[in-house]
Amino acid sequence: MALEPLAEGIRRIVAPNPSPLTFRGTNTYVLGTGRVAVLDPGPDDPAHLAALMEGLAPGESVAAVLVTHAHLDHSAAAGALALGTGAPVFAFGPADAGRSELMQQLAAQGLAEGGEGVDAAFRPDQTLGHGARLSIGDWAVTALFTPGHFCNHLSFRMNDAIFTGDLVMGWASTLISPPDGDLGDYYESLDVLAAEGAEVFYPGHGDPVTAPAARLSELRAHRDLRTRQVLAALAEGPADAAQLTARIYTDTPAALRAAAERNVFAHLVELARAGRVNAAPALAPRAQFRRMTEM
Repeated sequence: MALEPLAEGIRRIVAPNPSPLTFRGTNTYVLGTGRVAVLDPGPDDPAHLAALMEGLAPGESVAAVLVTHAHLDHSAAAGALALGTGAPVFAFGPADAGRSELMQQLAAQGLAEGGEGVDAAFRPDQTLGHGARLSIGDWAVTALFTPGHFCNHLSFRMNDAIFTGDLVMGWASTLISPPDGDLGDYYESLDVLAAEGAEVFYPGHGDPVTAPAARLSELRAHRDLRTRQVLAALAEGPADAAQLTARIYTDTPAALRAAAERNVFAHLVELARAGRVNAAPALAPRAQFRRMTEM
């Protein structure tokens, strides 16, 4: 597959890794011309990297590798691309960087990721904090720290566009899977993106989002609805995350049931943090959750 021009200074190639969680595959973006940046080089697939490099114009070279977050479908090829081109890898930090205090506690208690493919070995050559600017040749980006889907998640602003990784997509809402995902952080990151007033979002999967403000409102409303559904399901009696998932996601395909359960647990964690539910004996997916008496 060749590089597809999307806008001035923005090209895309889609990795051949379609799945229920990756849609048609991971979007790898090329920014600028001449000394370019590659944003989210994708999975560990030599054929994908070869197609990417072959798609560059004669005389072009990779000057930087940008990674939104340390999921294998976004970051696994970063090392090979850096080794082959000499370009440094830029990201917020390693895979566990940016975890909230509560998520650190859950991880220390043994809560692990739910099979989404964390790139635990990921280490950038250089880190970028919120607001950091990187400029090489004819392109420049500003890093935006946007955890929620993943703790070390960055979005990148380039002119009037933002590359939103897996935080905001048009084809689906994102997976939030503790301890790497955090619903509280997600809400704050939606606010960060809203404040930017961008004209278009380029997500990690699927097509560009051409009405960013409307999409952000939709995603917030979707999560608010899911919270109400969790509380309504708990009104039927105490339950764990799996039981609540069965009550709420009545028509979800089997291939997505595990992801749905992780999302439900993310809502339960946030409700527990807000004092609206109680988890016994301790906060965990298999805990028995009970609604607290609302004042």
